[in-house]
Amino acid sequence: MNELVHSVGLGSRVGEDINGPGACAQALHPPVALHPLVEAASDLLKRLFRGFKGRLAMRLWNGTPLKLGSTGGEDAEPPFTLVCRSPGAVRTMVVGRDPLRLAEAYFRDDIDIEGDFFAALGLKDHLHAIRLSLRDRLGALLSAMRLPAAGGSCVWAGAERSLLRGRNEQAHSKTGSREAIAFHYDVSNEFYALWLDEAMVYSCAYFEQPSDDLERAQQAKLDHICRKLLLQPGERLLDIGCGWGALVIHAATHYGVRAHGITLSRHQLELARQRIAQAGLQERVTVDLCDYRDLPGESLYDKVSSVGMFEHVGLNNLPVYFAAVHRLLKPAGLFLNHGITHDVEGWSKTLSTEFINHYVFPGGQLDTISNIQRVMERERFEIADVEALRHHYALTLRHWVSRLERHHTQALEYVSESTYRVWRLYMAVCALEFESGGIGVYQVLASKRDAGRTSLPLTRRHMYP
Repeated sequence: MNELVHSVGLGSRVGEDINGPGACAQALHPPVALHPLVEAASDLLKRLFRGFKGRLAMRLWNGTPLKLGSTGGEDAEPPFTLVCRSPGAVRTMVVGRDPLRLAEAYFRDDIDIEGDFFAALGLKDHLHAIRLSLRDRLGALLSAMRLPAAGGSCVWAGAERSLLRGRNEQAHSKTGSREAIAFHYDVSNEFYALWLDEAMVYSCAYFEQPSDDLERAQQAKLDHICRKLLLQPGERLLDIGCGWGALVIHAATHYGVRAHGITLSRHQLELARQRIAQAGLQERVTVDLCDYRDLPGESLYDKVSSVGMFEHVGLNNLPVYFAAVHRLLKPAGLFLNHGITHDVEGWSKTLSTEFINHYVFPGGQLDTISNIQRVMERERFEIADVEALRHHYALTLRHWVSRLERHHTQALEYVSESTYRVWRLYMAVCALEFESGGIGVYQVLASKRDAGRTSLPLTRRHMYP
């Protein structure tokens, strides 16, 4: 993910116009003498993107346009334009050592992307593969040194808050977990409602066809989970990390279960209870503000689900998490764990993990699916089924980004421009990571061992009616 972050972070603080009005045609029809800063920036960018396979449009701080790239012809219209709002924005591309600062430049609107956002993020492949000759390296360095350094005194409120959260969150303690969940989920219910489906399902949808809309795909996902768990009328279902209540409401309405959900987000709790009341399900569905470690009792639930929650648990706490589920589940009961995984073991400090933990998910940690299953088996679960949904999540995220972009104006009624940009970049980056296989998502169906007894049928036909 670090290359993705790097590909959009081309900025610094907003600067003043240098060439003044009427500068728009200078790159294509330059006057005898450009302003030295414009000349340096143009030279630097031409060197960096000389080998770019495609067409790239850029607009400098004073309105000067540039068309770069090696294919497509001069008349080919680039799918996006990178806007650099100061000379330092161009310099940062070369001499900036911290890609997280480049992301911050986008969050602050020191740079902007007009047009196809995903196409712009695709620049990662070129930026990662840049190999300049010695002559070009020296020329690029000289041009970069002629540009002023990016300013760093303007700290946007969203990044400052996120950085503090990410660094102070304490090892997935109960307090730290509450703060991390509140940071991500208590942004604004209205903000999430703009780009989620009507049921507000904030996890991977299930697309029976790529052309399915988000509403259909999310309802299909809820049904898929309920069928996997073989939910029956009168059974007790526990949903750990229930969000805004979509699954517990769906399971009670369509499968007749008695459902209980828990969340650490007060905003989610309030809306979930409102929705349960509106559906007339108060007698069969309850939601509480509760940490999974504080759930009392043993062998209380026939089925347990956890969708998009265990990523917050922390790798060191996974045995505690799965042990808690095992304690609460009845013998031979079924447990479905749906969550994101990584393509490498552990959660070491990298640019990708720093980006996620600083700006979006404080304390979030991922591991490989094999390691997740190993911990489940150590906690006496029998693995019954594992389904990969990586392509489904890529489609889901592209829907979310598109819906968020369409509701940009409305989103600013609930969050700041910088927060809007964090979510836009985060979800677009994740879509590309799912598409490339850097991260995955799996549904693992397991049962609580009971002397060989099982509640599962011999085939999987029940999953696909």
